[in-house]
This record gives sequence, structure tokens and C-alpha cells, in this order.
Amino acid sequence: MKKIILFINLFLLGVTAFSQEMKENGTIYITHPYIDVVNKTVAAYLAKDDAANLKFYADTARWWASGMSKPMEIKAAVKEWDSDFDYYDSISIKVVGYPDYLHYIDQDAKVVQSWWRWSGKSKKTGVWVQVDYVQFDNFNKDGKIDFESIYGDWSKMIKNQ
Repeated sequence: MKKIILFINLFLLGVTAFSQEMKENGTIYITHPYIDVVNKTVAAYLAKDDAANLKFYADTARWWASGMSKPMEIKAAVKEWDSDFDYYDSISIKVVGYPDYLHYIDQDAKVVQSWWRWSGKSKKTGVWVQVDYVQFDNFNKDGKIDFESIYGDWSKMIKNQ
């Protein structure tokens, strides 16, 4: 009898330990207007159309890329992006994986995550540079990007080469 009670208690303990409640925290979309916005920012960058690009960002938007110590204001970031064309020819950006729009219940967070490959040919050396990166664009309640972060090995893209 003691063995049966011990077995039942161990069984119940095991069931309790391994039965965690599952709870959703949002929805993932493969198509969404915010994904279109991110694609339009890439097109505006490639067209060197700063005015069009800035329309997709909140006035208070910030931008950060891996290797930076702190985020910068979006207007300064756009000027920084323009300088890419001073050092590189034939710049292109290609989608490496399909983007997702993540709408989190917690804090009503709205994020597009996307994977890209930036390519350009150094004007100085003629060497082609490629950087694979993942980008996260956070959207505010007005549908504007208010924070953009990019993770990639940007050490390959030294602008004085």
C-alpha cells in the first residue's frame, strides 16, 4: 500500500511539474502594411531619397546598429546612410529571409523583423563588401517607426577603404 501511495504521489508531482500553462502573447504576420513600410524605407535608402525615407519615421525616432555605443536621432542616421554612397558603388540590399510583423499583447508592441544582405563595391579598392544583418523596426500607435535596430558585422564596411 505504501508503494502505491508513493507511486501516485510521484506521478502527480511529475504531472504538476511538467504541465505548464501555455499562454499566447501576440500574433505573427507574414504580410502586413508595416512590412510594406520597412520595404519602402529600404527602397528610399537605395534611391537616396531622404525626404521620402523620413516620412516613415516618427520625428523622435532613434536608430542603432551593432557596434554603436548609443542610438542616434533618425535625421542624423539618414545623413550617415547617405555617406555609404560616397564610398561604395552598386549598392544593393536583398531580402535574405521573409520578414515578420510581430504584434505583442504585452505593451501592445508592434515590431517588424527582417533579414537582409547589404552589398557594395568599394570606390577606392574595387572590393565587393557584403553584410548580412537582421533589422528590427518598432512602430508607434501612429504607424511610424520610432526605433530601428540592426545587428550585423559592420566591421567589413569600413568607409575609408
